[in-house]
Amino acid sequence: MELLITIIGIAGALIILLVFGLNEFNKLSNNSLTYDILNFAGSGLLIMNAAYFHSWPFLILNIVWLLVSLRGVLKRF
Repeated sequence: MELLITIIGIAGALIILLVFGLNEFNKLSNNSLTYDILNFAGSGLLIMNAAYFHSWPFLILNIVWLLVSLRGVLKRF
């Protein structure tokens, strides 16, 4: 189970880092729905990892990240 949760966490981190990189190189706008959905997904995966390993600061950070991303998604509807 720990290996699976670790893989989930790595996937979440890679998603967020990919989004960050694409935005920095002007390949993905931070005003796009894709940007918000990918940030939401990445932070959701990182929340699973942080909760499992009881990493409270990391959990709080990613809950906020998820909520901000969710706001970005919902404002389009």
